[in-house]
Amino acid sequence: MTLRTKLLTGLTALLSIAGGTALATPPGSTLKAEPLPQHKVPTSKEGNLVVGMCDGETSLEVKGVKEGERMSREQALQVTGALMEEWRRKNPSANWDDVPLPGSAIAQAPQPPPSPKPQGPRSPPALPPTPQKPAAGGSTKTEGATAASGASDVAAQKGVSLQTGHTYGAFSERDERIWAASTQAFVEEGNRIFHDAEALGGTIAVSCDMCHPDAANTHPETYPKYQVQLGRVALLRDMINWCIENPVRGKPLADDDPKMKAMEAFIYAKRKGAKLEFGKH
Repeated sequence: MTLRTKLLTGLTALLSIAGGTALATPPGSTLKAEPLPQHKVPTSKEGNLVVGMCDGETSLEVKGVKEGERMSREQALQVTGALMEEWRRKNPSANWDDVPLPGSAIAQAPQPPPSPKPQGPRSPPALPPTPQKPAAGGSTKTEGATAASGASDVAAQKGVSLQTGHTYGAFSERDERIWAASTQAFVEEGNRIFHDAEALGGTIAVSCDMCHPDAANTHPETYPKYQVQLGRVALLRDMINWCIENPVRGKPLADDDPKMKAMEAFIYAKRKGAKLEFGKH
């Protein structure tokens, strides 16, 4: 065997090993857990507070308020208003919804319709009964418990090969009212946090409502989508944290933080009726 043949044989063996290893190794995920980027605002020569907007570009120096100091709410409203005016000046053709959908009031959790039996069970609309499996030589029947008959029939016919009905097939009108009230309280808590700089953990008196009154221009129905400020695809909670870290000057909330969940609930409630269009800009 010549030297050239030996080299070719060895190279072929190495390529075979590498190829086999590549085939045996599952491809790694392209998803990475990375911290959100920060809006680097200019430094004031006089040491004044500089507030950045959620676009990651626009900023404003606050005369008379030093870095590390807190503005009054009135000052914060003036500053955020000026930031919005500057942003509109730089983006005259951009679309910014100042008024939330469908109006200024918080969407209410749906109330159940009156029950013909106020004290009795309520069920979702009845599903078509599931036919029994016929015995050999028999015919298919349409008898048995359904979603409309509730859990009582299921218990009475325990062990029989019949449809067991809807999972929540035996709840009352009172149950529904409790659920609606609990949901509404959750949304209202999100509303409170959204409008409260201290509840957000902010340090300069800026709160979410100052740029997004009543959750205007949040468009939760368009997430997930690519956000230029973040340089990646984001969820609604990512943008909430971006705003908390930058304009609000607070610390990001964990995904399972009750405040984060409540704010998401409030924002979604304000867009009740909007069509889901993920990825839309």
